[in-house]
Amino acid sequence: MKKYILSIDQSTTATKALLYNNDGILVSQKNVDHKQYFPNPGWVEHDAEEIYRNTKQAVRKVIEKSGVSGSEIGALAITNQRETTVVWDRKTGKPVFKAIVWQDRRTAESCLKLKEAGYEKLITEKTGLLIDAYFSATKIKWILDNVAGVKERADKGELAFGTTDTWVIWNLTRGQSHITDVSNASRTMLFNIHTLKWDEELLQILGIPASLLPTVVPSSHINGEVTDIEQLLGVPIAGIAGDQQAALFGQMCISEGMAKCTYGTGCFLVMNTGSKAIISKNKLLTTIGWQIGDQVTYALEGSVFMGGAIIQWLRDELEFFKDSAESEALAGQVEDSGGVVFVPSLTGLGAPHWDPYARGSVFGITRGTTKAHLTRASLESICFQVNDVIETMKMDSGEAISELRVDGGAAANNLMVQFQSDISEVDLVRSTNMETTALGVAYLAGLAVGMWKIEELQEKWQVEQVFKPKGDKEDHKKLKARWYKAVERTKNWMD
Repeated sequence: MKKYILSIDQSTTATKALLYNNDGILVSQKNVDHKQYFPNPGWVEHDAEEIYRNTKQAVRKVIEKSGVSGSEIGALAITNQRETTVVWDRKTGKPVFKAIVWQDRRTAESCLKLKEAGYEKLITEKTGLLIDAYFSATKIKWILDNVAGVKERADKGELAFGTTDTWVIWNLTRGQSHITDVSNASRTMLFNIHTLKWDEELLQILGIPASLLPTVVPSSHINGEVTDIEQLLGVPIAGIAGDQQAALFGQMCISEGMAKCTYGTGCFLVMNTGSKAIISKNKLLTTIGWQIGDQVTYALEGSVFMGGAIIQWLRDELEFFKDSAESEALAGQVEDSGGVVFVPSLTGLGAPHWDPYARGSVFGITRGTTKAHLTRASLESICFQVNDVIETMKMDSGEAISELRVDGGAAANNLMVQFQSDISEVDLVRSTNMETTALGVAYLAGLAVGMWKIEELQEKWQVEQVFKPKGDKEDHKKLKARWYKAVERTKNWMD
């Protein structure tokens, strides 16, 4: 009997392998970090080959640590950093360039040209997305236009494109499976979310050959088997989902109107909108949550580029503390930020502002400002950004969010989560399992191989703590007004 599901969570900073038993309980986990490359201001890259090496290392270590044999693993599931773009040679399997990460802003100018050419309405109607450097399309175009010989090779059908799920699966199957799921495809700015097909008109506008693109499959479906890792030979690949959609499923937000926020490298607030693709009037994204069988679930999403990455920046670049967990204690040394407001637009502003030319700014510094004040302002900045999305989502959906399920590494910070509840006037519900991204895609894989039924999964979700709003509402209004003022002064900094 198959007793386990193995999830690969290929995130922005690391690759994790997580082994779940048939009760959905985490049995073993291994994380392997990968290097971040910043060759120019606003540019962010990864080494795709390093990512796959780390994937193999994490998988082998987690199996070795658990003592579980491959014959007991019922399925492999993969969730991933979305939009991050890899282009590689179909014969050699070698990338033609480093992976261009979702945070990367190098294509902001080409996005501006698309807007000036009048394509934004068309692209939003087809893809549910705004024109932005965040998405894969202009990253692919940049590689085709800027790496010598690549455009010609792509036109001949010699190259393949994928987000990191596609790249990992290609390698796991030794090139037999060039696939992605609907949730990842919906983040490329090339996929029609209504017809569920790559859009020929958009490919033509961007000059991207269709031969580059992977086959799009449901999120919960058996799609080939592992041939490259000895311990997993023959294990079916049965679950694929972009990280935020996987977290929405892992939080069991499976009914229309339910919402979650993942506080990871970025922050991503996603609301299930059921079978309806609601096109935002307020610069949120319409995206595909998942596909199970023939049923497609849509979602509204607000993306904040700098969430937990702010805390990493304080730790690594400013050296405020050695461990991210210390940020809560440091911020707790002061009652408030002392009037300091930090707008962490280090790679531009995401939803609902979408300003790639904004840059990080700190306002209100005085002679008495300490690193405790700056740390507290940094934690608060995460909450202010998420609150911008919450308020925008209310306008789009026509409904107030009464409960927000939260997860991700930064959500372990009680001070931050309580502040979010206070300023947003929303109950924040933290689940017992903080790794809902990997768990969600494990659930999708388990459904595909018959390990679980959806009703059983709903019973597995459990609350760890509920944070309810407290404090003076008028004070919170003043704090938010100061935040809005700071954001406006940060915008359009770069020419």
